[in-house]
Amino acid sequence: MIHDLKPYPAYKDTGVRWLGAVPEHWAVKRLRNAAEMRVSNVDKNLTDDERPVQLCNYVDVYKNDRIRGRMPFMRATATLEEIERFHLKPGDVLITKDSEMWNDIGVPALVETSGDDLVCGYHLALLRPFKNQVLGGFLFRSFQSTGVSYQLHTEANGVTRYGLSQGAIKSVWLGLPPLPEQTAIVRFLDHADLRIRRYIRAKQKLVKLLEEQKQAVIHRAVTHGLDPNVCLKPSGVEWLGDVPEHWAVKRLKWVTRLQRGYDLPADSRVPGPYAVVSSGGIIDYHCEPRSRGPGVVMGRYGSTDAVFFIQEDFWPHNTALFVTDFQGNRPRWCYYLLRTISKADHAGKSAVPGVDRKDLYQIMVPVPPVSEQDVLVVEIETESADLDKAISSANHEISLLSEYRTRLIADLVTGKLDVREAAASLPDETGEQERILDDAGPFIEDDPEDDDLGLEAALEEVEA
Repeated sequence: MIHDLKPYPAYKDTGVRWLGAVPEHWAVKRLRNAAEMRVSNVDKNLTDDERPVQLCNYVDVYKNDRIRGRMPFMRATATLEEIERFHLKPGDVLITKDSEMWNDIGVPALVETSGDDLVCGYHLALLRPFKNQVLGGFLFRSFQSTGVSYQLHTEANGVTRYGLSQGAIKSVWLGLPPLPEQTAIVRFLDHADLRIRRYIRAKQKLVKLLEEQKQAVIHRAVTHGLDPNVCLKPSGVEWLGDVPEHWAVKRLKWVTRLQRGYDLPADSRVPGPYAVVSSGGIIDYHCEPRSRGPGVVMGRYGSTDAVFFIQEDFWPHNTALFVTDFQGNRPRWCYYLLRTISKADHAGKSAVPGVDRKDLYQIMVPVPPVSEQDVLVVEIETESADLDKAISSANHEISLLSEYRTRLIADLVTGKLDVREAAASLPDETGEQERILDDAGPFIEDDPEDDDLGLEAALEEVEA
């Protein structure tokens, strides 16, 4: 279906660089002329003289395309005036108005259903469309587009945290077709998005299974070796069980020495060749290394089970721990060892779990002779080679599908393709949309047979 789409018959120049030419009959307006904007000041505090409410927070918007009244929201309190002003209504669009990164700002979510006590929380802007100008669904898709994102990213200001002023948000340019045409565009995008996200979900599930299989290979090699006939001895450690009798069992502090990474605010980074490694991996590059490669870095907060092997010299970020001394052991084997132990069991109980190196040092770990460490690393990487290829291929397909989705949204909300006729022939998928949106996890429900379908099949179904 998508490959049959054609441009509109006539266009006009908007004079807006990111928008370019739009269909001749479309209007071009700033957001202030299409929707009302309200910036919330409702915080998370509980106050005795205020009324209890459900609070739609920054994270609810950042992690969900759609806001629905039966989602698990935080409990808070608000004044009657705040409830009246920031109560959410179906068709409202919420956007994040600040972020730690300038290019991760203005993330939208569409309010599909609400509740009597559901209000917009702090750090969010509430956009309420003027009924004769724009539909909530079309405004939501417009804010998902690269063009609107570009406008917001260039207006973001700040040093360690970036924010959008009310004036910057209100000044966003939008291409606005007539309301029936907005309905058609939203209908078509919802139809296509449903299929694209289903295939992304299937590939994400496949990646997860492959990574679990790889982790099983690593765990077996690190804890028991790869010789099924080796003589074993009790380790005395519950999580280890029996280990080869010629291996040592030591506390982690006698195997690797860990240190917390260094502070490096974004505004202090001078671009250079050395990787800055956080708990989430490489976040950018800086001119000065603080550790020589190869090295091992692991998450200290949030992603406590994340472990990275860094070949080159690098800067370990303060959200991470890094190995300063391998104490005669092979760096690559230590990397696999740290991937095997469960850091989460030693993480602090808080909203953002964290690990302390002193707690990690107490973990009992198996230690094979150094010569055997070399053999184990080779065996792990040989057994994992096909798994790594499959993971890389699936991630590449996810990336291509995500790029395709982004381009499709941008093309349709700027009028590059005409979907009016195609949208009219689509089936009603309201029930299926609701089933997907009700899935609170990071993945989207899919049919079991989807797991074996690749990029070509995904695009064929989108175009069907």
